[in-house]
Amino acid sequence: MGLFSLDLGIDLGTANTLIYVRGKGIMIQEPSWVAIDKRTRRPLAIGAQAKEMIGRTPNNIVALRPLRDGVISEFEITQAMLGYFIGRVHQQSIVPMPRPRVVIGIPSGATEVEKRAVFDAAMAAGAREVYLIEEPLAASLGAGLPMADVRGTMIVDIGGGTTEVAISSLGGMVVSRSLRVAGDEMDQDIINYIRNKYNLFIGERMAEDIKIQIGSAYPLETEKTMTIRGRNLVTGLPEALEISSIEIRESLQPSLQVIIDTIKDALDEAPPEIGADLLDTGICMAGGSSQLQNLVQRLANELKMHVWLAEDPMTCVARGAGIVLEDLNRFQHLLVDVDRSSKQRSG
Repeated sequence: MGLFSLDLGIDLGTANTLIYVRGKGIMIQEPSWVAIDKRTRRPLAIGAQAKEMIGRTPNNIVALRPLRDGVISEFEITQAMLGYFIGRVHQQSIVPMPRPRVVIGIPSGATEVEKRAVFDAAMAAGAREVYLIEEPLAASLGAGLPMADVRGTMIVDIGGGTTEVAISSLGGMVVSRSLRVAGDEMDQDIINYIRNKYNLFIGERMAEDIKIQIGSAYPLETEKTMTIRGRNLVTGLPEALEISSIEIRESLQPSLQVIIDTIKDALDEAPPEIGADLLDTGICMAGGSSQLQNLVQRLANELKMHVWLAEDPMTCVARGAGIVLEDLNRFQHLLVDVDRSSKQRSG
């Protein structure tokens, strides 16, 4: 059956899962949420449908993310989610039991155990062969950076759970940093800020909406306001408030500063020749959270370098995994070796 199965490049993200199908492009872009029955732990809804249920479920149902900080925290649920998405991709095909070859992006800071969990979950979800690639390398390929070039390139991939910073040259990583501060932390900063300042408790979805609509890293040309809704912690009643983009920018400051400091650390560690290359090539931004308003200007200002946003930053990792699929032999050296860790464990 493997012959008729579609080869897939998967970005298994904390916030969103994207699937690139060989020869067809991105076919699935869904939130990484699963709603399960608490007693049986059976998935009831997956993806956007499950995300709609957040904070609105009865006692016997819980909506959760099976991935935290870019790695698997709920193995069986991740396996069910992957299996569901793989099945959806194959809906139009003639294959009753799809057995695709899969390339999956993993954080560069993932431990051997975490890598193994991703490998095992994909195999259990029905993959025939599983290859792992570090996310910054996949994102660099997807963003179209000249990876094989002798000149250094730099990518900053800010996702939902992790921020990956990597400086590459000659097809390999020279410096890499994996940081568990990204979009989720920003949402949490907004929740905490509004709770402390206004005694208003808002949910994760509301915080994400605020970040997308009026969140910014640098002053906007015209500051915006937005009406937010939550529960007043003093009266216990629902309440609506108007909040400005200036306040949200202030609330995002801690997370952004950590990301900026990490980028500075990576630049500090790079050899001077590569540092000189980066002044020409600049820093490429990828990942969903890199689309925060004026983040590119803020980084360019702080780092005194050219910073630019990749085309369609959200899909870079999935597209990069897809490019690897197209020519596995050529990109073999970029793949992460998982078998060695299993031999060590059994040995």
